[in-house]
Amino acid sequence: MTERAPVSRKLSAIAESATLKVDAKAKALQAAGRPVISYAAGEPDFATPSFIVDAAAEALHDPANYRYTPAAGLPVLREAIAAKTLHDSGLDVSPAQVVVTNGGKQAVYQAFQAVVNPGDEVLLPAPYWTTYPEAIALADGIPVEVFAGADQEYKVTVAQLEAARTDKTTVLVFVSPSNPTGAVYTPEETRAIGEWALEHGIWVITDEIYQNLVYEGVRAVSIVEAVPELAGQTILVNGVAKTYAMTGWRVGWMVGPADAIKLAANLQSHLSSNVNNIAQRAALAALTGPQTEAEQMRQAFDRRRTLIVGELSKIPGVTVPNPLGAFYVYPDVTGLLGREWAGVTPTTSLELADLILEKAEVAVVPGEAFGPSGYLRLSYALGDDQILEGVQRLQALFA
Repeated sequence: MTERAPVSRKLSAIAESATLKVDAKAKALQAAGRPVISYAAGEPDFATPSFIVDAAAEALHDPANYRYTPAAGLPVLREAIAAKTLHDSGLDVSPAQVVVTNGGKQAVYQAFQAVVNPGDEVLLPAPYWTTYPEAIALADGIPVEVFAGADQEYKVTVAQLEAARTDKTTVLVFVSPSNPTGAVYTPEETRAIGEWALEHGIWVITDEIYQNLVYEGVRAVSIVEAVPELAGQTILVNGVAKTYAMTGWRVGWMVGPADAIKLAANLQSHLSSNVNNIAQRAALAALTGPQTEAEQMRQAFDRRRTLIVGELSKIPGVTVPNPLGAFYVYPDVTGLLGREWAGVTPTTSLELADLILEKAEVAVVPGEAFGPSGYLRLSYALGDDQILEGVQRLQALFA
């Protein structure tokens, strides 16, 4: 009998999400009775605001929501997203330039599918969110990492991008505020990068899902607001997950030029069709309803940010740039490597994260998930008491 044909080589090359893997391991240990504190998942610990839940409950009783709806999203939600894009990103688009997706991840995937051709090089500033290189590879593109360390506050420069550019470069990934670092580019830095991309005809995929989670009076200026002429070659990715504590509702979106958005909509019509109608109605309520609770959550994140940065900074050998957005801190821990701790001498941040989980019962994500070794990502989207106790365990381990 002929041997079965192999499974997909492309999918076999895709790595599991490192952040979800660490979080799953932490939850398994917790279920086994170990008092693990997890900083792994980028997920707000708050409940979705009740008025959003009420809107979903009401939508359950409308038979219109029991049927197929347009694959690109409910027209009323696409209108609300266009309004938000104008308000927060300074870009005036029509609802036809919006596709509602199953979370931000689908929007990221479809954005690369829409503008990347086989062999295209995609400039990927590092540290980067773990999904980006895999989504680029699924589009048959080649991710080209451009690294900026703690000394640059994890922000790449035009000079670095230009040094990495070749005649195969067609796309730049631009993320501000950043996951995993929390870095926010200044308006001047954003403008300089946007003008560079415009000059060289490079597409920009900008992930703005954390744009409303900023601190110390900072505003995350969209690259299309900084350089309006760039709108014809930019896809914006966003969603309700982070700002409104709606990670499980799975509603994101992409906004961009009509030709690219049409391709993405066609892809989605075959891939998944419309997003769950109840979740879309909930997202509509989030965008058009009162923003009071979203602001309260932002203020809580700000308080937790101050707490975790202050406590981590007390550990000798740890350098902690001040994150001005999102809900992550990304310390440089190279000062802890190559030294013995609790009988173990870690030489990489992957080994260090394993040591921390085993000896301190604290789950963190190693830098290898986001680029070079030597760093850890900690989410502070968890309770104040847990934040303090977890870091105090680290302080004791590395005393």
